Amino acid sequence: MTYYNKTTQETLDAHQVSMNGLSTEEVRSRQEQYGFNELQEGKRKTIVQLFFEQFKDFLVIILLVAASISGFLGEFESTIVILVVVILNAILGTVQHLKAEKSLDSLKAMAAPIAKVLRNGQVVEIPSREVVVGDILQLDAGDFISADGRVLQSYSLQINESSLTGESLPIEKTTDAINEDEVGIGDQKNMVFSGTFVTNGRGTILITSIGMQTEIGKIANLLDSAKEKKTPLQVSLDHFGKRLAFAIIAICIVIFALDLFRGRELVDSFMFAVSLAVAAIPEALSSIVTIVLAFGTQKMAKENAIVRKLHAVESLGGISVICSDKTGTLTQNKMTVQKVYVDEREISHNELQLNNELQNKLLIMSLLCNDSVTLDEKEIGDPTEVALVNFGEVYGLDELEVRAQFKRIGEVPFDSDRKLMSTVNQFSDKTIMITKGAVDVLLSRIVKIQTAKGVEEATEKQFEQIRNANQSLSEQGLRILAFAYKELSPNQHISMNNEQDFVFVGLVAMMDPPRSESKQAVADCIAAGIKPVMITGDHKITAAAIAKQIGILNDPSEAIEGREIEKLTDEQLKAKVENISVYARVSPEHKIRIVKAWQEKGNIVAMTGDGVNDGPALKQADIGVAMGITGTEVAKDASSMILTDDNFSTIVKAVSNGRSIYNNIKNSIKFLLSGNTGAILVVLFATLFALPAPFAPVHLLFINLLTDSLPAIAIGLEPHNKKVMKDPPRNIKEPLLNKSFTTQVGLEGLLIAAITVIAFQIGLSTGDSVIASTMAFATLCLSRLFHGFSCRSKESIFKIGLFTNKTTWLAFIMGAILLHVVLLVPALMGIFEVAVLTGMQLMTIYGLAFLSFAIIQLCKLIFIRK
Repeated sequence: MTYYNKTTQETLDAHQVSMNGLSTEEVRSRQEQYGFNELQEGKRKTIVQLFFEQFKDFLVIILLVAASISGFLGEFESTIVILVVVILNAILGTVQHLKAEKSLDSLKAMAAPIAKVLRNGQVVEIPSREVVVGDILQLDAGDFISADGRVLQSYSLQINESSLTGESLPIEKTTDAINEDEVGIGDQKNMVFSGTFVTNGRGTILITSIGMQTEIGKIANLLDSAKEKKTPLQVSLDHFGKRLAFAIIAICIVIFALDLFRGRELVDSFMFAVSLAVAAIPEALSSIVTIVLAFGTQKMAKENAIVRKLHAVESLGGISVICSDKTGTLTQNKMTVQKVYVDEREISHNELQLNNELQNKLLIMSLLCNDSVTLDEKEIGDPTEVALVNFGEVYGLDELEVRAQFKRIGEVPFDSDRKLMSTVNQFSDKTIMITKGAVDVLLSRIVKIQTAKGVEEATEKQFEQIRNANQSLSEQGLRILAFAYKELSPNQHISMNNEQDFVFVGLVAMMDPPRSESKQAVADCIAAGIKPVMITGDHKITAAAIAKQIGILNDPSEAIEGREIEKLTDEQLKAKVENISVYARVSPEHKIRIVKAWQEKGNIVAMTGDGVNDGPALKQADIGVAMGITGTEVAKDASSMILTDDNFSTIVKAVSNGRSIYNNIKNSIKFLLSGNTGAILVVLFATLFALPAPFAPVHLLFINLLTDSLPAIAIGLEPHNKKVMKDPPRNIKEPLLNKSFTTQVGLEGLLIAAITVIAFQIGLSTGDSVIASTMAFATLCLSRLFHGFSCRSKESIFKIGLFTNKTTWLAFIMGAILLHVVLLVPALMGIFEVAVLTGMQLMTIYGLAFLSFAIIQLCKLIFIRK
């Protein structure tokens, strides 16, 4: 049911309530009927559900099968090692998810408003969740509104509805019924809505909707239609994992068959094939990706970005489009004076001269014809009037001192019909009426104009100059107030009839200005190949002006309004979307369509915002970024990341971190795959040439599960490289295993295999296959440890710095120690099936392992010029 088209009495009757409010019994009854006043959160998954979801990866399933087979055949060591790694990965993923939710809960707890309601004829303060339909709500300046309601009484009541509509200017509320069938939220001037707040005046409200039935709740329901997407890395790893698993299974079947053909025992052949599969599958991959992402989220949290969804870190690095809300995200959500027009010229806000009589008079009048104040850094009043107060403070004028000096002795309050406000102040022996208001309204009441030469009769030429100045300032997206005055007789009674025959003083133009860091953040985005797009519920002129200031808009034709979007089909919007930089007067549905249009063109899209109206689009986007301080609960719940400082430039830092993290993950994968490729090639070589097995199953498990994991994690923690922001966003359609990546993995794997085969052949020349196997195992293990340094970057380690990533040295040292413990401690030699090596054989292993590292570094120095 709609209440904006009903009178106040009809609304009261419909809810069976009086102006004295509800009784305790009625409250209890309505609470049972309507429930609590809160948004229903989707049912969270239990810890057990989250834990078991970590096992959905195809490679993990293969490993679990391998572990089961090993256990069935009595190889319990292999089973235990595999299960430990897989379970560790699942625990890491679960803990990170719970940590993110805990961070979100602490943010939600920051915004729990108290409501003042009439109960049993008395005003009481209650938690907002206990408000019920039919409550009489009392509102004062600064109050947050906790539910939707019909205005019963309004005393200059003004509401900031930017969180719901995107409109930064407050709406003046009335009590009159609106006699229209369909009226948009922004035009329902006799209704108030949950999630908005009072900027000026006071009022009495009858609560008509709570919880999910409010306008906020309706928008929250839109979130159900906006489905979350897998990140590009998740998609790529899924495809890669399946292809890799099938390839490895095929190779293992071939080797198993060849072993049987050559007369090897069935159980031995099968266990070797399973061991090879375990060695070939990078089972540490999921754990390493999780660990790297977790470290990335910790770093970003220190830089004011809480990541709710772990893989969103990687998505940030692939962003090619940022669709940003304007109000409060790119702008300060605070009206600020930008320019004044006085004495027939336009002056910047910071260039006034107080010794200039006319400029000083305009500034004084803006403080006197004004009801706003700032007390203890708290701003109370209409945002446009607060802007005037702050403007005075810039020039050292305190509004309370000025008002005490020129005492107010009368007033005609502002109303939206006449668009004027007047005060009467005592100036020494003169009584002066000061009036401010809309330029077109006040200009028709002007008869004289004050200039530096004095007060003159207004000419048509001067009127034309004022109109031109008003037009010029309006085109810059500024809101303009005109100021005028007239002298009154002492003790003269004033009313609206006195608002005429004024002397014009000047114009004051203001706007919600861009954040100081927005322009640089936008420039950084463009330099990184990211398209910034502004999407706002504000007016087109205002949005375009802000967008032009910060560098989003170059051509006015790139700005359109929501009504134009409605005329376009999805296909037409998709064709046009790349040529539009600013969308004004848009609805939540429009925002989702815009995000989808970019996504269908193959882009990774980020959506930033703080309002409820941003929620659905935040969820639809590949990564939604909500504001932590001013953001609504709906926006935070829908987002992948929350900015605790509400700073747009933090997103640019996050994108840069995301790109570095993705590169680090890719380098870790290259390290794992090239080493595993080397092991497979050595086994294939020995099998094809009927040589003894180069590795025992325990060798493969040791290399893959212990000495590989440490360097891979260290590579994933490579320090941030600022060069990543000079590259364009990566192509999300390009698979992880592209031609270049596969070639590098293959060549580096072939090199590692070659030096391992050489070590194996040297060992075979002694006539002892155990020595040969030991030398192959040690060479492969040590060469992969050296290879960890080579995989840190595309460039040579000598260009990026040998000691810039100390964790790689720690990983190398720990891996080398573990290897030598196995090789040199007699008690372990039997368990790991290794022989005692001579000093010369050890030196051969060291030399061959280092040789592979030296060759790769030499090639990078010669061929990679970046």
